[in-house]
Amino acid sequence: MNEVPSYVGPREPDAIPEYVDGLPNLSGSEDLIRRIRAEARPRLGFADPPDLEHIDAAFAVALHMHQPLRPADGPLTEAPLIGNLAWMTDHQDIGDNHNAPTFAWCYRRMAEFVRQLLDEGRRPRVMLDYSGTLLHGLRQMHLDDVLDDLRYLATDPQAREAVEWLGTTWGHAVAPSTPVQDFRLHVQAWQHHFAGLFGLEALSRVRGFSPPEMALPNHPDVAYEFVRTLLDCGYEWVLVQEHTVEELDGSELSDPYIPRRLVCTNSRGQSASITAIVKTQGSDTKLVGQMQPYYEAKSLSRRTLAGQTVPPLVTQIADGENGGVMMNEFPDKYLEVMRESSGTTVRPVNVTEYLQALHALGIAPDALPAIRPLQREASMDGGSWTADVSWVRGYDNVLIPMERASAEFHARMLAQDVPTDDPRYRRALFHLLASQTSCYRYWGQGEWTDYGAELARRALEAAAV
Repeated sequence: MNEVPSYVGPREPDAIPEYVDGLPNLSGSEDLIRRIRAEARPRLGFADPPDLEHIDAAFAVALHMHQPLRPADGPLTEAPLIGNLAWMTDHQDIGDNHNAPTFAWCYRRMAEFVRQLLDEGRRPRVMLDYSGTLLHGLRQMHLDDVLDDLRYLATDPQAREAVEWLGTTWGHAVAPSTPVQDFRLHVQAWQHHFAGLFGLEALSRVRGFSPPEMALPNHPDVAYEFVRTLLDCGYEWVLVQEHTVEELDGSELSDPYIPRRLVCTNSRGQSASITAIVKTQGSDTKLVGQMQPYYEAKSLSRRTLAGQTVPPLVTQIADGENGGVMMNEFPDKYLEVMRESSGTTVRPVNVTEYLQALHALGIAPDALPAIRPLQREASMDGGSWTADVSWVRGYDNVLIPMERASAEFHARMLAQDVPTDDPRYRRALFHLLASQTSCYRYWGQGEWTDYGAELARRALEAAAV
């Protein structure tokens, strides 16, 4: 593992370090973060909130950024863990790895676009979702300039009006097939890492959650624990894929352009609910790359919600770096649309400011129409935009070692009340979370499943110390 500084990040009251003992800070400050999140529950202040009474429609776009960890070159059981971007950078003669420098630019370029548009007096908006493994990989590569640009987007008073950061899981773990107790650890670990990078105040502003692969559990008990985890970690809303939810009576979702209340009931009859924003259509980077949500919003009219008329909201998320359209066409199109739409009746928004504007109109979360996870086939696969990909079937060679590592972690660490700031706990947690990255299954059998099994072996070994 490349050497990293023992402390990197902003200094503020109660600041927590980005790295501890050479590892990203993923645990140890649970009580502090819980307090910060609880104190942040009141509405955020926005200098220029959207005037929902005087616009016809709104649109929101989010960029998902992720790179997994992988063993470097050398014997599989001995090679240090590096970010996949580092491996691409060192092997640009293989496949599409020549895109590595462009990917690195994609991870920072929103700072350039936001600065430019703010200087022009525009009203840019974008939401960002960065996995913990990517953030660690960027620091490990000493791409400090990239992280400095991200810090600007997270902390600058003007930029944070334009940019909404979304929480996610640290290791890009999919909720349906990740043990529920481990999924909670992923969510908490991401919050630790983000606070170490950008500060506790920046973390207090993170109100929405972006599930990796848009994967929503539909097993009743897993879905209930999914929502409980988000609520307990201070999240107010979650992004869901259109075809993973349904009306409470089992009918097809009637209107994806208004906020909903996702209700999950477990096998004991306990229910938990959270505001849900529906991402329409499947996974296609062209939808965001060509700013399709803006043009779709222009075709919509105001809706009735809780007895009031409100502008509908078109929401899309896509990988922020993958594909020619996103790499090459998105920059000019994003700038064009933000310039064209700023100040018009079809307004770019971020979701939290839109929800707070609804609340200002008297529309509280419990007044939103309820939906539930798709019930037609409750399974550990759950539902996501990857309807043709199973996160479970055919992956015993990854899942069995992962489950063993999870069981060992909980037996050796949690059951024995090992403090979460203990170096043994931190090292075991790092390897456990890294082993549960979806990429080790997404790309099918081969070297990536071998990497997943190896990381699970390391997690098992670390937990057993």
